[in-house]
Amino acid sequence: MNKKGFIFDLDGVIVDTAKYHYLAWKKLADQLGFELTHEHNERFKGVSRQRCLEILLDIGNIASTQEQFDSWMMEKNIDYLEYIDKMNESEVLSDVPKILEYLKEKNIPIALGSASKNARPILEKVKLLHFFNAIVDGNNVTKAKPDPQVFLIAAEELKVQPENCIVFEDAIAGIQAANNAGMISIGIGNTKILSNADYNFKDFTEIDLDFLDGLIKDRRTI
Repeated sequence: MNKKGFIFDLDGVIVDTAKYHYLAWKKLADQLGFELTHEHNERFKGVSRQRCLEILLDIGNIASTQEQFDSWMMEKNIDYLEYIDKMNESEVLSDVPKILEYLKEKNIPIALGSASKNARPILEKVKLLHFFNAIVDGNNVTKAKPDPQVFLIAAEELKVQPENCIVFEDAIAGIQAANNAGMISIGIGNTKILSNADYNFKDFTEIDLDFLDGLIKDRRTI
């Protein structure tokens, strides 16, 4: 049996920090004089802070100097950090600890693969950091999803071949990145939006341990 590795995105998969990103971006949009909707927010999932701001300014049809751009990025991050500073274990999404605990019991290596530059402090806040053998986040990568860089680095750090990695993602760009890396992709969230994933689940409450065993033991076929 080939050694398996499991890689998890952070926002919308392990914790619902997507709502805090939205509130911080919405505050900036309000300052700039236009409305940011939840539909707009779908475009922000799984991409870098810089790319998010580019999308935001495009939505508002707003031009900026580099100095303004950098200032707005910093301002958004300060607002976001104020939100996540209040986070605790209650922010962890349903059944995520059950899945992590089961993989840990089986000695399966686990990595985080996230665009967030705040991944480590968030995992510390929600008391899940100890589950992860590797943390690959926005501080470690130069290319944003759907480029597979973040997942390929995670696989390398876990010492697992990419084709033996299983990725959990809630964003279109993340599913594309996992597929581009040649990994098994599991969409968490809206099945229609994440239709390119190899498997889809509304959330982790729908994933049973037999399914995980199948992935670990190569019994599942796509």
